[in-house]
Amino acid sequence: MTASFQASLLGLDEELGVGPLGATVRRTPLDHGAWIDLRPGWVTGADTLFERLAGTVPWRAERRRMYDRVVDVPRLLKFYDEDETLPDPVLEDCRRALNDHYAEELGEPFRTAGLCFYRDGRDSVAWHGDTIGRGSTEDTMVAIVSVGDPRPLLLRPRGGGPSIRRDLGHGDLIVMGGSCQRTWEHAIPKTSRPAGPRISIQFRPRGVR
Repeated sequence: MTASFQASLLGLDEELGVGPLGATVRRTPLDHGAWIDLRPGWVTGADTLFERLAGTVPWRAERRRMYDRVVDVPRLLKFYDEDETLPDPVLEDCRRALNDHYAEELGEPFRTAGLCFYRDGRDSVAWHGDTIGRGSTEDTMVAIVSVGDPRPLLLRPRGGGPSIRRDLGHGDLIVMGGSCQRTWEHAIPKTSRPAGPRISIQFRPRGVR
């Protein structure tokens, strides 16, 4: 059963939209040429966006082979390729603003959007990097917008080591850049504590999964 969504008190009366980037973005350098940018509360009225996406996106439950058995993927998924219309105009605004801000540094636009619906604390994603495609050999960026209840995103050096935690929800933006997908891993761990639903929207350039 999906946990009930608790709207942010700060977002109850906010108009749905995208805030500025520029100097509001805080960069944290990591080891091995990786970095993360954080912009808390970038999407205003994010609780409205959560409700729209939860109700209108054609979510899919998937099963994948893990070692010697096939298991349920512990989250719902939907991928929008570059020739597909995104499910809400605000996501188009997000992608446009990200392209404007990162165009010079990235050298190409964000094109695709992958959506994940974490229904409660039992949904998760294991340690991984986005290394299907060019992310395995090239520096790139993955921009994630989180709406719904906050969940911790953990990052650690590939192969293990101390982790970094960022709690993301209610319109927060995190961008993982440089060598981050090759030299670091990230995860959304399961939790036994009460956790409401969260949706993440991952914007990527062409050929990065």
